[in-house]
Amino acid sequence: MEPSSNGSFNLRRSRRERIGMILAGVLFLATIFGIVVLVTLLVDVAVTAAPWLDGQFVSSLPSRNPGEAGIWSGLFGTLWLMGLTALISVPLGVASAVYLEEYAQEGWFLRLIQVNIANLAGVPSVVYGILGLALFVRFAAFGNSLLAGALTLSLLILPIIIISTQEALRSIPSGIRESAYALGATRWQVIWSHVLPMAAPGIMTGVILALSRAIGETAPLILVGALTFVPFVPQGAMDQFTALPIQIFNWTARPQDEFRGLAAAAIVVLMILLFTMNLTAILLRNYFEERRAGT
Repeated sequence: MEPSSNGSFNLRRSRRERIGMILAGVLFLATIFGIVVLVTLLVDVAVTAAPWLDGQFVSSLPSRNPGEAGIWSGLFGTLWLMGLTALISVPLGVASAVYLEEYAQEGWFLRLIQVNIANLAGVPSVVYGILGLALFVRFAAFGNSLLAGALTLSLLILPIIIISTQEALRSIPSGIRESAYALGATRWQVIWSHVLPMAAPGIMTGVILALSRAIGETAPLILVGALTFVPFVPQGAMDQFTALPIQIFNWTARPQDEFRGLAAAAIVVLMILLFTMNLTAILLRNYFEERRAGT
């Protein structure tokens, strides 16, 4: 009986191992397929953009003549938008998460808020655009300005920042807080001097994800009135503006083939800007991780 039992067990084990190898192969092929598709798209965009990528393209204002068109106003508009959006959303998001995680009392109301924040993270961006149009453009009378666009994008990414910051705060061991309280520190001293520095890497990860989503959004900006043709550079938060996603959208809708090359070149610039922004945030996150490990 025992040899037969061992043989049956080995047969089942061999079958499970074969199934595991097949599944591993399928997952590997799926990964390779995704990478190949991504690389193909990037190469296609880069090849299409190559003839148009030069200093004149970056430093020129939009034009109806493809040979004279550039992204200067769209690039400045995007930088303005990201700066204002980060300035508004990051402090608000982190402060909200700190209150919900460290100060708010447990109960049905807190659970209701948490559920709604999670739901807001999945709301389509066009809904935030409609809200921004009603609230900031018309009710607050900010008009079709950079500030209205930045406030709308801030609403869009606030749930992401709040959720990621809460997760980062929860990852800090309770013993850190208890040790600080035992030494006579107040709650705010514990949060400011111990909890937030240790949670900074996780917070930076959430900020990276949030701003990466905001930089490519088009629908909310269209709804708040971002212009498709801006032959000037915005000088302040109340100026009218365009952004790179809006300019790309406009160029792809043009009938001339040259504008498709311009759109591809603008996509490359937008990706470089996104990678630069993410690299900066990752370096900051690694810096905070090293400080955390050192303490």
